[in-house]
Amino acid sequence: MHTLLITLLVIVSIALIVVVVLQSSKTTGLSGAISGGAETLFGKQKARGIDLVLYRLTVVLSILFFVLTLAVSYFKL
Repeated sequence: MHTLLITLLVIVSIALIVVVVLQSSKTTGLSGAISGGAETLFGKQKARGIDLVLYRLTVVLSILFFVLTLAVSYFKL
């Protein structure tokens, strides 16, 4: 059981890294925040298309990562 959970945790970790790297940048960094880019940060822009899919997939994978990490630590005892 422990080996299965470790394997799933590794797969979810790699998938989470890939999904986060694939997401497009939302801001232009610190220079954009100073020069007025912060105005668009709080705007009502909704993610569409692939950005929305990647966002939802990130949320699901992060929750799964958290649950699997707790399960691995529980079953190790």
